[in-house]
Amino acid sequence: MKPSLQLRISQHLTLTPQMQQSIRLLQLSAVELNQELETMLQANPLLERVDHDEGDKASIPDAAPEEMADEEILPQGDFNAEPLTDYADFGSSRHREEDDNDDEDYHGFQESSQPTLCQYLLEQLQLMPLSERDWMLASIIVDAINEDGYLDQPLEELAAMLPPEKEIDNSQEINLLELQTTLKLIQHLGPPGTGARDLAECLGLQLAAMPETTPHRAIAMELVKHHLNVLASRDYVRLRKLLRCDDETLRAAQQLIIRLNPRPGAGFSHIPADQYIQHEVVVKKVKGVWLAALNQEVIPRLRINQLYADILRRNRDNSSQVLMSQMQEAKWMIKNIQQRFSTILRVSQAVVDRQRNFFEHGEIAMRPLVMREIADEVGLHESTVSRITTRKYMLTPRGVRELKYFFGSHVATESGGACSATAIRALIRQLVNEENPKKPLSDGRIAEILGQQGIVVARRTIAKYRESLQIPPTSQRKSL
Repeated sequence: MKPSLQLRISQHLTLTPQMQQSIRLLQLSAVELNQELETMLQANPLLERVDHDEGDKASIPDAAPEEMADEEILPQGDFNAEPLTDYADFGSSRHREEDDNDDEDYHGFQESSQPTLCQYLLEQLQLMPLSERDWMLASIIVDAINEDGYLDQPLEELAAMLPPEKEIDNSQEINLLELQTTLKLIQHLGPPGTGARDLAECLGLQLAAMPETTPHRAIAMELVKHHLNVLASRDYVRLRKLLRCDDETLRAAQQLIIRLNPRPGAGFSHIPADQYIQHEVVVKKVKGVWLAALNQEVIPRLRINQLYADILRRNRDNSSQVLMSQMQEAKWMIKNIQQRFSTILRVSQAVVDRQRNFFEHGEIAMRPLVMREIADEVGLHESTVSRITTRKYMLTPRGVRELKYFFGSHVATESGGACSATAIRALIRQLVNEENPKKPLSDGRIAEILGQQGIVVARRTIAKYRESLQIPPTSQRKSL
């Protein structure tokens, strides 16, 4: 076949660096955005953050501007235009009052000074007159205790890790005996239940730490040591026979066990900074109308470094290409952050307008909502709405909610309408909370009750929603 050259004209979509940055910023949470900005500030000297009062020129208002309603989230403006002051002092109009020379007043996300469980146990052991070997054994056991307070490794494995004792033939048995004794010592430290090897031992240690005069303590001890599985299955008839007690005594012992902590070490767990939730939108009722406003505390206040800007302005012809590129990147960052928050506000207000019944009456009044409806309202693509609502949080009078929380599937009603899946879950939770604990409602019975209210839901759907709410089945909800 003879080779030939052909010229074809075609169209395809190309994402500019600015558009790529805008899309990436949309996907970031408030914490991740702050981390992205810190990286950008370190790499680009022309971009700087305003941390104290240098004027009240917030670039993002409390409500979305009218003229932005038809704009795309990805700006296409000319970022080489002057003046530079258009980009100054972008961000919150509320800020901290702090001294110009005191940069240490702002702490941001800091690790908690609270000790870990391991440190807490070692501090208590340091107050005891332990020998060098006893301290080594105690340290090994403490290191093997997990964050919940349980001893993960069997003592036999820990004994095998110890160096053999000289002139002792049965050093393995001696090590195991020493570890068992040391473990008993650690189990008497606080918090009660620490160092247990299973749930039964954990609850038993907590009961043992109570005064002997505690009512029904003996029955509760026998329950957790020998009949915990029967108690978990709520077979109260069998328990009464095993313990030879009446319903009142069994109920009191059960309540005593319920008050125990199955995870004694959980109070010492540290939450990493990247797992904190920072809301970006606040919803309030103003003169009878629910309005969304930006959380000014999370909006970064950025501006162009005026020193470098003046240098580039005076030496425009001889300016370094690196500085010119950094100037453009700084302008892009400021503009894209502005667009990010403005778009979040537009989408949030559209969601609030459609879910006003939720803010008035709670989850039970949630209406079905899909992202296509919001996308059509604000003039954005559905994928953009998806990015905006992911890991973005809204502070409401009913708690902090992710924006995606307000979207959900629907179930048809007999009248031809639709009921939100969130509202159905709220109805299921309400029915379970109001049920007779001696005769809990089955999934089929819940489906019948909802059907009487005009909401047609299959039993298997009820089971799926109940499991998503972490509500146990009927057999496990039954009580005395």
